[in-house]
Amino acid sequence: MKVDVDMSICLLHGQCVIAAPQVFSFDDDGGLVWVAEVDEAQRADVEAAADACPEQAILLG
Repeated sequence: MKVDVDMSICLLHGQCVIAAPQVFSFDDDGGLVWVAEVDEAQRADVEAAADACPEQAILLG
């Protein structure tokens, strides 16, 4: 599954980092980084992260 984040609307609340820390994290400068392609075993966590995002900035494909 492809994962992307629309950084034009992301406000860095970090709900994705809490829901799926193996996919989303903050870098040393406080910017969001993520794994662009995840396997099916991570689907539930990534979908939970997308649902938890207040801005709905996480795009799944």
